[in-house]
Amino acid sequence: MNRPLKTLMAAAAIALASLSGAAHAQSYPSRPVTLMVPYPAGGLSDVIARSVNNTLGKQLGQPVVVENLGGASGSIAAQKVLNGASDGYTVFQGSPNELILAPLAIASIKFKSEDFRLVQMIATAQIAFLARKDFPASTVDEFLDQARKAAQQGRPLTYASVGPGSFYHLLGEHLSKVTGIPMVHVPYKGAAPAEQDLLASQVDFFLAPYGKKYDDMHKSGRVKVLAMLNSERLENVKSYPAITESTQLKNFTFNIWTGYFVKKDTPEPVVTALHKAITETLADPGVHQALEANSQLLAKPLSLKAVDQAYADGIQQFRAIAKSIQLQAQ
Repeated sequence: MNRPLKTLMAAAAIALASLSGAAHAQSYPSRPVTLMVPYPAGGLSDVIARSVNNTLGKQLGQPVVVENLGGASGSIAAQKVLNGASDGYTVFQGSPNELILAPLAIASIKFKSEDFRLVQMIATAQIAFLARKDFPASTVDEFLDQARKAAQQGRPLTYASVGPGSFYHLLGEHLSKVTGIPMVHVPYKGAAPAEQDLLASQVDFFLAPYGKKYDDMHKSGRVKVLAMLNSERLENVKSYPAITESTQLKNFTFNIWTGYFVKKDTPEPVVTALHKAITETLADPGVHQALEANSQLLAKPLSLKAVDQAYADGIQQFRAIAKSIQLQAQ
């Protein structure tokens, strides 16, 4: 084959691929889209999905059907998405817990964070610094002073998490590291049993996603909300100090976000169409109200370029924390 003909055929192939991508974008979606939730029905992740799916379906022009598939810190659902086609018809609702931390903590997980592409963030959960009701402290600084004394006496404080390698485990270990105070991790199989033992004063503290129930528990004397891990007081939790108001933990600001992901090799026109629909969904007052009712802060919509950078930054941040606490896959 002569060079001019080869060049012409290559150009034709590129043009055909471009036309195919454009056609795909114009026809996407032509059937219902599955929103994969990596936890059982009834939990917070499921509530978030069902706060969004109907409006997202209207924006896409096709139903968005929620599928719940729990297990292995969300990795079973994530792997199912990866085993499927890269066509945008299965969207994964996830967070750093499932896609960044789980692969670092669970040896059997074979996928990498980079196997997914974040299309748009949906919401962020504020993190509350919770202490048992009878703990002798009313501020974070007083708490740390007591924690330091207890460790010196050979009785280090205990903290709950929803499991080894979870975001809340990393927060507890990171707290111990930055303060230099030994603390003991007590893992649970989910937030409910961790919360139950905190209420029963079986563990000393729990860094947990804030919900209105904790405000009710605080007011009734069943738990102490010492602070929110925010950089400033927010309107919906203005009665609780931001962690930046403390003396010893001014830089200990964290939250955890939920976002919608697809496989990394999903065609760009499909990603663009999905990004547009999600962004328009976030502008819906009903979605805003539903998320806020479940103590979620609506995420600020980002451009695709900014979303890519935010995900890359998140991967780097959490991997660095995991490395600093010497997290080992089990």
